[in-house]
Amino acid sequence: MTEMSFTSDEMMTIAASRALTNDDVCFVGIGAPSAACNVARLTHAPDITLIYESGTIGTAPDVLPLSIGDGELCDTAVTTVSVPEMFRYWLQGGRISIGFLGAAQLDRFGNINTTVIGDYDKPKTRLPGGGGAPEIATSSGEIYITMKQSLRGMVEKIDFYTSFGHGDGGDHRQRLGITTKGPTLLITDLAVWRPDPVTKEFTVVSLHPGVKKEDVQKTCGWTVTFCDTLEETPAPTELELTTLRDLKARTKAAHEGAGSGNRKGKQTDG
Repeated sequence: MTEMSFTSDEMMTIAASRALTNDDVCFVGIGAPSAACNVARLTHAPDITLIYESGTIGTAPDVLPLSIGDGELCDTAVTTVSVPEMFRYWLQGGRISIGFLGAAQLDRFGNINTTVIGDYDKPKTRLPGGGGAPEIATSSGEIYITMKQSLRGMVEKIDFYTSFGHGDGGDHRQRLGITTKGPTLLITDLAVWRPDPVTKEFTVVSLHPGVKKEDVQKTCGWTVTFCDTLEETPAPTELELTTLRDLKARTKAAHEGAGSGNRKGKQTDG
């Protein structure tokens, strides 16, 4: 059987999905995290519990949601609770094992900015903001992050601390009284990263197929540390790729159809 070709985005999503297990209770961010979590649910982790910020628990969407308020999430959830209950009882109550977040800016210690690019009072770009991400970052058992690598995104110093990672590194979280693990995994379109056990600086542990060290360094704003036992990320399997592509195709058809009053119908030409 010939190996299927795949894009760097597909590799990122699938590598992220592999980190999840049946036993996880996962607080899901919209976008790449949502795709990864649902690929896991549709392949190796059918019993994973997916929770979205709008209060939907145990949701199993047929298509990827446009936002946390997408009706698809509520339609397929085991139950839906109020947002205050979601945060106070489920998240701050320690019932979430994995918080899955994206980032506009990220530093080497997993601190995330989704608020502003540039000066806060006169920003170059005003971003969507934190939403529930700051609470997710401190109250989930651990944090997984997905993002595409770029010099704009992976920076020496973020412009605003939206979601706290490992702060200045080392035991900074513990010194602030935060007892959760914080960011334990970063998956980009080029590599898999994990924090150093002592310094907490993200370190590359695996390169995706065809990626070289210099590819990672030239798209990262700090001097990258590579693990001594650097591995190659296993290429996506046919099942993983087919599952992701079918999910994206259903999503595209549903959201195109929504514009003409047909939530899940596919538009046809003419």
